Amino acid sequence: MTFWHNKRVLLTGGAGFLGSFVRDNLINRRGVDPSSILVPRSRDLDLRKWQNCVEAVRDVDVVIHLAAKVGGIGFNRKYPATLFFDNAIMGIQIMEAARQEGVEKFVAVGTVCAYPKHTPVPFKEEDLWIGYPEETNAPYGIAKKILLVQAQAYRAQYGFNAIYLLPVNLYGPGDNFHPEDSHVIPALIRKIFEAKDAGQKRTTLWGTGKATREFLYVEDAAEGITLATEKYDQSEPMNLGSGFEISITDLAKLISELIGFDGEIEWDATRPDGQPRRMLDVTRARDRLGFTSRVSLKEGLKRTIDWYKSRASAAQ
Repeated sequence: MTFWHNKRVLLTGGAGFLGSFVRDNLINRRGVDPSSILVPRSRDLDLRKWQNCVEAVRDVDVVIHLAAKVGGIGFNRKYPATLFFDNAIMGIQIMEAARQEGVEKFVAVGTVCAYPKHTPVPFKEEDLWIGYPEETNAPYGIAKKILLVQAQAYRAQYGFNAIYLLPVNLYGPGDNFHPEDSHVIPALIRKIFEAKDAGQKRTTLWGTGKATREFLYVEDAAEGITLATEKYDQSEPMNLGSGFEISITDLAKLISELIGFDGEIEWDATRPDGQPRRMLDVTRARDRLGFTSRVSLKEGLKRTIDWYKSRASAAQ
């Protein structure tokens, strides 16, 4: 772990869902001194303001940029301008501040939402520019994809060591379960859990259930990010995923089985499905990092449901 020796790490978004697991990975698996990991809180250091970005990167060796404004389909449709501006301005400014400060390594963590709506499955990194993203999440996806262009331009002009990662949909304990802005797995867990808890015979879910998604357990994602920080120094983007897909219908059935809900699931086809299919080609991460996901979807869902149940019980 010589890469991390005496390194000061700025972990933007480090107090969030993914960020907390990356921080734990750095401490427990990489041996990084907790006092060397800087985690700015948005309420204290708003990265939409330039001077705050300058302060954040001062005397830092590595930046892992995870901070983002995110949400599910409903949230994306309600706040497209906010999602575009906040994500673009934070990323652009923190990378420029890091370059000016002479930071050794910058890791920009993008999103699978950057891929075009009809990308051939599995999504290969070289297909990132063959079309426009799915409409409901295009502002967010494009705002994050801007950072790839910036990273490549900075490498070409300044020799700045910036890399760009594309994680697929994440899930796990500590995820956001709020009904307004949660992603698909926490949204389904909450909806199905509440239906069972209320003794309902049926529950209604968004869309047709026909769309497919790939999911990566958050601990696996954290391992992929820290591995890439250590080992990857190329301009091409890199997918981080598990390399499988499941329909939302089958996902809902699996969650129902794990929760013990035996009622009927109805689909509200007036609600959007989002992108028709999602599954990444994970060859680059496997070949260049030796990275593969370790936690199966069923096991990851069990852990996530158990975490949610414990919080729901504590709140009663």
